[in-house]
Amino acid sequence: VNPLEEGQIIADLASDEAFEGYLNRPEATAKALRDGWYFTGDIGYFDLEGDLFVTGRVDDLIITGGEHVSPAEIENMLSLHPAVEEVVVVGLPDEQWGKIIAAFIKLRAEVSECDLDAHCIASGLAKFKRPRRYQFIDQIPKSPVGKVLRRVLLAQFQEQALKAIS
Repeated sequence: VNPLEEGQIIADLASDEAFEGYLNRPEATAKALRDGWYFTGDIGYFDLEGDLFVTGRVDDLIITGGEHVSPAEIENMLSLHPAVEEVVVVGLPDEQWGKIIAAFIKLRAEVSECDLDAHCIASGLAKFKRPRRYQFIDQIPKSPVGKVLRRVLLAQFQEQALKAIS
C-alpha cells in the first residue's frame, strides 16, 4: 500500500512474541490468523513519515454499488459542520445498491438535510459517499467506555421503521 492510501492493517507474525490467537475462540482465531499473518480487523494508512494511523474497522466498511466506503471519512467531514454535535454513519440495506449511506446525527443547532448535503458537496466528498439518508436523533448509543454501538443504533432504527409501517 502506498503512503496515504487506506488499507487493511495486517501484521507479520514472525517473532516469538507474536499474537498466537484468541483464548477459547477458535473461529475468531481462524479468521484473524492466516499464513503467518495477523489480520487485525482495522483499516488505516501510513503517512509520509511512515507513521501508522488507524481510521476504522473492516466490519464497519459499507459496500454501496460495489464501492467500499469508510464511515470514518464521512463522519469526520460531517462533524465539521457547525450544527452537528455528533454523527455516526452506517449502511442501510437497499435492493438496488446493496447498502446506502445513512448518517445518524445529534444536532447542536437546527439544520436541513439540503444544508448537510451542500456541506458534503463543498467538502469534495464523492457522490457515491454522500449520505442518501439523514436521521436526526437525540442520543447516539455508546458503551460504558464511550464506544459507539453501531449495531444498537441500527436495531433502534429498524425497530422504529417497523413501527411506522404497522
